[in-house]
Amino acid sequence: MGGAIIVVICIIGSVIWGLRAGKKRRSAMGELAARLGLQFAAERDYRIATRHAFLNKLNHGTNRYAYNLIRGEYQGREIAAFDYHYETHSTDSKGRRETHHHHFSFFILALEKAFPELAITREGIFSKIAQAVGFDDIDFESHEFSKKFAVRSKDRKFAYDFCNAQMIDYLLDHPGINIEVDQNALALGIDTCLKVEEIEPHLNQLTQIRSLMPNYLFDE
Repeated sequence: MGGAIIVVICIIGSVIWGLRAGKKRRSAMGELAARLGLQFAAERDYRIATRHAFLNKLNHGTNRYAYNLIRGEYQGREIAAFDYHYETHSTDSKGRRETHHHHFSFFILALEKAFPELAITREGIFSKIAQAVGFDDIDFESHEFSKKFAVRSKDRKFAYDFCNAQMIDYLLDHPGINIEVDQNALALGIDTCLKVEEIEPHLNQLTQIRSLMPNYLFDE
């Protein structure tokens, strides 16, 4: 009996801690958005998952939605940064259905034109995305780059144009980056929810990556 009471107390404590942490995060993200001159919306947004379902990272599981959404013009580019949730389900050894909640941070920059699908991921990371894209890994003259990153696209020319010498140097200096391009979206996906103080640096990475895309890609 005493053990059951302890379990209940722990569960209640965990729920209260989660609620307080969520409120603190919402407040901090709202303050960040205000400082950057961007809009903030804490409530769940199911439209982003539907509108950007072509992005593999946003097309897993069920009950998909964005929340803590920061959006607007940043360094002359239209961006969106948000926390993201989806659910997967499994069955335990006793046949009971379990729900698993997944949360992570995601960043999208709107491109001026549509491009073929391209995924640049760390080798061994985001393997589900690589499998979803379903294209062979493209090798580059830089053996170091090819060793650290898996580049997949049906359009090999676009992949080579995107991964120009300057882009390769930048990505080698920032090996934690995982990029997805599809249609008119340039996106960065993260494995977990970032700390609020890490969001602005990732927005800077996003705009920097866009600046390294050759101008001729947008003239064609």
